[in-house]
Amino acid sequence: MILQKLRSANLIHPPRWLVDQTQYLTVMGSVSYGVSGDTSDVDVYGFCVPPKDLVFPHLAGEIPGFGTQIQKFDQWQQHHVQPPDGRETTYDFQVFGIVRYFQLCMECNPNMIDSLFTPRRCVMHSTQIGELVRENRKMFLHKGAWHKFRGYAYSQMHKIKGKVNSSNPDRAETIKKHGYDVKFAYHVVRLLDEIEQIMVEQDLDLERNREQLKAIRRGEWTLEQIERHFEAKERALENTYATSSLRHSPDEPAIKALLMQCLEMHFGSIQDAVRREPSVDRLVRDIQDVLARHAAA
Repeated sequence: MILQKLRSANLIHPPRWLVDQTQYLTVMGSVSYGVSGDTSDVDVYGFCVPPKDLVFPHLAGEIPGFGTQIQKFDQWQQHHVQPPDGRETTYDFQVFGIVRYFQLCMECNPNMIDSLFTPRRCVMHSTQIGELVRENRKMFLHKGAWHKFRGYAYSQMHKIKGKVNSSNPDRAETIKKHGYDVKFAYHVVRLLDEIEQIMVEQDLDLERNREQLKAIRRGEWTLEQIERHFEAKERALENTYATSSLRHSPDEPAIKALLMQCLEMHFGSIQDAVRREPSVDRLVRDIQDVLARHAAA
């Protein structure tokens, strides 16, 4: 696994437990969208399972709000990591704790949703837990994604109009040549295409629109075309949102059940970490029924 190689070479410095407890790593960005011929900079996202007392701090005696609090773990990140094999590729890593990862996916954060739907060729590392989460990735999709994805698209349009990267030599060159930053522009179109897939098909293929995105990255669209596309697509997607059969909000009990299943796979029994009621057997059966329904959907 790449993290083990980089740690052995003393090129990354994550928490000492993180490398061995990482469950899932995948390449993100333009590589996963099928629009990049340049892999010199590679974004890698994933999730890990922190030690048990970081997931359940009360096991270490913490009383929330009293005294010294245990340092929580949300994510580890390290940028511009160059491997020791002499290649020009550099990696930007973001590895989330499983609880934070599930929460962001449940909120339909576009980057997190993308990380679950990357093409198989982009997956660098995946354990049994990683595979279980990928297999159940559609469980995280709901209509709240429309607001998140549209918000990200608005942000990209704002950056285009503000010429945010005009001080970056490479990006400034594209602004000078085409009148706008083509990378921001293709993200606008990509985000709207992705949310359309989510609301209509309740699924996501990150590479489906790659030829159109490649054309935008080559500067074949004018800024006026980008703006018209954004406005027209936004209007159309408002109607799509109203008619979509996608669930309105996340199925939190089912997602929590999946999270608990992952934690039990990793830690074994977590009876000492969660309150057990007399009706626990019935609760376990209910959780299994929920997961079975989602698997059959």
